[in-house]
This record gives sequence, structure tokens and C-alpha cells, in this order.
Amino acid sequence: MPSMFNEMGRLLRLSSPILVAQLSQTLMGFVDTVMAGQVSATDMAAVAVGASLWWPMALFVLGICMALTPMVANHHGAKDDGPIAAIVQQGAWLALGITVLIIALAPLTPLVLDKMAVEPGMAKKTELYIYFICAGLPAFALYNSLRNYVEGMSHTIPTMVIGFCGLLVNIPANYIFIHGLYGMPELGGAGCGLATALVMWFMFFAALAYTLLSKRYRHIGLYRQLHKPDKEVILHLAKIGIPIALAIFFEVSLFALVALLISPLGSVVVAGHQIAINFSSLMFMFPMSLAIAVTIRVGHTMGEGHPEQAKKVCYAGYTLGQIIAVTTCLLTVFFSERIITIYSDDLAVLALASQLILLAAIYQLPDAFQVVAGGAIRGYKDTKALFLITLVAYWGIGLPLGYTLGLTDLIRPAMGPHGFWIGFIAGLTSAAIMLVLRVRVLHKRSAQAQIPLEVVA
Repeated sequence: MPSMFNEMGRLLRLSSPILVAQLSQTLMGFVDTVMAGQVSATDMAAVAVGASLWWPMALFVLGICMALTPMVANHHGAKDDGPIAAIVQQGAWLALGITVLIIALAPLTPLVLDKMAVEPGMAKKTELYIYFICAGLPAFALYNSLRNYVEGMSHTIPTMVIGFCGLLVNIPANYIFIHGLYGMPELGGAGCGLATALVMWFMFFAALAYTLLSKRYRHIGLYRQLHKPDKEVILHLAKIGIPIALAIFFEVSLFALVALLISPLGSVVVAGHQIAINFSSLMFMFPMSLAIAVTIRVGHTMGEGHPEQAKKVCYAGYTLGQIIAVTTCLLTVFFSERIITIYSDDLAVLALASQLILLAAIYQLPDAFQVVAGGAIRGYKDTKALFLITLVAYWGIGLPLGYTLGLTDLIRPAMGPHGFWIGFIAGLTSAAIMLVLRVRVLHKRSAQAQIPLEVVA
């Protein structure tokens, strides 16, 4: 038990700065939603649909970069820092390559919106929003390569500072481009996309300056030599990172696709759904930050050759995760009416959001288990299992059930967005069960081997 409490303390120390950074990033989406909603429900819905299109793609890049965290943590835990610089640079090459492919898909946006029968006014604003976002995606890839490098070294405070500063830049930038101040064009909700792109470049240059000037990283020599793309290292990073990216993509795209599926139901339905999604995403940052800390600790302890300690990290993570989930669930229920009025004053939107946000409170409980277990699996680098479980849970269970309940009369009269939220809960619950069981298998395997999992240069 003393060791368990020690691990809980370590996880809290690691995750607290990550939480501030994650909240800052999520608050940018919150600010976008609120500021666009103050213009009109159409502008809010355009930002919601635009975010639903680009964010899953961006998170795919983020998933690739997340492969760096356990690899850097393994090497750092084994006191073998020599290969880290080459690994981080190869991760950046891979992330940039995928970013180029994503940007190449941007011209397809009008076709997608047309197929989804999005209202013409909303579609025009959404298209412009997407094109602005694309201008910032290369910076997003480079920033997250540096972020996961720093976090893999068990340094999470820099991420906190840069993320918070990014939020401070985002708020005035949004106001300027939405309302057309200081000679800028009045872009409405689309201006949030331009502001977000500027923030991405700001955060990249801030991370670049920090890793370049900080004394604690000089022995790594990240900028001492430019490493050309190395096929072998990139393939290994892809082997670890692509399943992580796909797992994130399957989870997030489930929510994104639902926003698109309900878009023909009108701006009010999309806006009400977006309020519930946006707030639940904000609450998700608490267990997500803990999961990143679990990844770091599991990777570090396995690099040291201590599989039993890695097991204690996981159980400490589960305990903290459920404490967090119960707390946020209760707060959501008790303050639901006050929460939704922050987003909009449209009575129709608020009526729908007040119902959906209670469903969002319920799903926080299984969500905490699944995200912490997923963080442990990333630390063990068993990412293929993470990918398969996520695919089955979200697209094999959550989405079909949500679609059936939401848009068909097969089980009962179509429930609209309520049916999709019930599907969310079912998908997250099944993912939690399967991921926790997989972590138990990894505990047994590592204990039997009594050696750290593979540490690859």
C-alpha cells in the first residue's frame, strides 16, 4: 500500500501540469464554440461541423507523435539517452508526412458537406474554417513531436505553460477575426479557424525555443544534427504509432461522425449536441491527463526493468481515475443548468442540451476506466491490441447501436441525438471492459518474463 500511494503521488505530480495543458487546448474549442455561438446558431454549428471534420485527422497525427512518449521514456528509464534525438526527429518526419496527406484532402470538404446535406450557409462557413485550419497543421505536427519528447523525459510543466499561453493567444485572436477588428475581414465562425492556425504556430515556436535553450536537454543533442528520414526507425514508429492513431481516430471519429449524421436535423440539434460534446470533452481532459502520466510511468518503469512496479502504476491509475470520474459526474449533474447557459441563450438549443448533458455525465464513469487502461497499454507498447479493441467497441458496438436508436425505428421511434449518446455509453463501457482485461494479460506476461519490454533504438 505505501508503494501504491507513492505511485498515486507520482501520477498526480506528472498529470497535474498535463491537465492544465489539456484543459487549455480543450478550452480553445470551448472558446471557439461560445464566441461563434454569440454570433448565431449557424456560426456555432459551422464550427462544430468543421471541428468534426478536421479534429479526427489532427488526432491521427497526434497519435503518431504519442508513440514517442513510451519510446523516449523507455530509453530514459534505462539511462540510454543516446538514441533519443534520432527517434524524435524520425517521429517529426513521419508526422509531417501524414500531415501533408491530410491537407491534400481539404479540397474534398465541399463534396462531403454536400453529401451530408448541410445547410448552404453553414457549409460555406465550414469550408472556410477548414482551409484556415490546414495552414496550421504542419505546426501542430511539429509541436506534438516536441511535446511528446519532453513528456517522455518526465517533464510535463513546459507543456502546461505553453498550452496556457496558447489559450491566452486564442481568445483575442478569435475576437479579432470573428468581428473583423483592426482592419481584418469579418469572418464570423470561420475566423475561429484562422485564430486556431495562428495559435498552432505560436505553440510550435514556443516549444522549439524551450527545447533549444533549456540546459536539461543539451545532452540529448536534438538539434546538433539533422537526421534524414530513416526507413527502419520510421517503420518502427509507425508500427507503434499508427495503431495509437487509429485507436484515437476511431474514438473521436465516432463523435465527429455523429455530428455529421445529425446535421440534416438542423442547426438547433447540431448546436445542442455540440454543447454536450464540448463540455464532456472538457471533463475528459481530467482522466486523459492521468492516462498520459500512466503511459510515462509504465514506459519508464519497464525501461528500468521493474514490471511489478508498472503493475502498481496501473492500479494507482485506475483508483485515481474513478475518483475523478465520480467527482466530475456529480458536478455535471448538479450544475447542468448553469453549464449550458454559458454556451447559448437560444431556448430551443438549451432545452436539448440540458437532456444530453445528463447522458454525458453517465458516460464519464466507464470513460475513465477505458482511457487509463489505454494509457497503460501505450506504455507497454501493445498498441495493436489497443487498435483492435477500440475498433470493435466504437465502430462495432457504439456507432451501430447509436445509429439504430437515433435515426431508425427498428427498436423504438427514432430518438435523434439521445440515441447516439446511449450508443456512446455502450461503446465506452465495452471498451473499458476489454482494455482492462488486456492490461491484466500484459501484467502476467511482463511478470513471467521479468525483463522490460523491447527498447528499440
